[in-house]
Amino acid sequence: MTNKQELSKEQREALLHALRDRFEKNMHRHKGLEWDNVQAKLANNTEKLWSLNEMERTGGEPDVVIYDKKKNEFIFYDCSKESPKGRRSVCYDREALESRKKHKPENNAFDMATDMGIEILTEEQYRALQQLEDFDLKTSSWVQTPSDIRELGGALFCDYRFGHVFVYHNGASSYYGARGFRGSLSV
Repeated sequence: MTNKQELSKEQREALLHALRDRFEKNMHRHKGLEWDNVQAKLANNTEKLWSLNEMERTGGEPDVVIYDKKKNEFIFYDCSKESPKGRRSVCYDREALESRKKHKPENNAFDMATDMGIEILTEEQYRALQQLEDFDLKTSSWVQTPSDIRELGGALFCDYRFGHVFVYHNGASSYYGARGFRGSLSV
């Protein structure tokens, strides 16, 4: 029996196959990188594989978008065309969830990300992702929010419309069927 942080051999093989296929079909996201180097890093990181599987399971379609030479890390972002389906209709964080009196969503973005072992994208990361191709043309994604905004009850989200990244604000306790979150994972 496996614990929550460990994939079966079949799950591992299926995930690596999906990641390799996506990597090879989207070379514009990671020019100059080779899959064999990514796979070698993944082979020694069962916890990170579990997190990548969670990204995949919830519809994120993770792919390598950055190689950090200093840290010798490959950084995966959710690259699904729209905000991941399995992570929508969530408010921003636990405080926002607990503040709702009626019609609470099932979860919140920060707890989900923590449970998955990933980080919610920052505004800067979101903008960098949009430089690779167009994402969130019909949906939006929560992004990490500065503490001064969050302390006042707000939270930030982004989308891509009219050829531009837009950053908006909303009450952190709000949630919508078309708003989720994108994550990152360093391996």
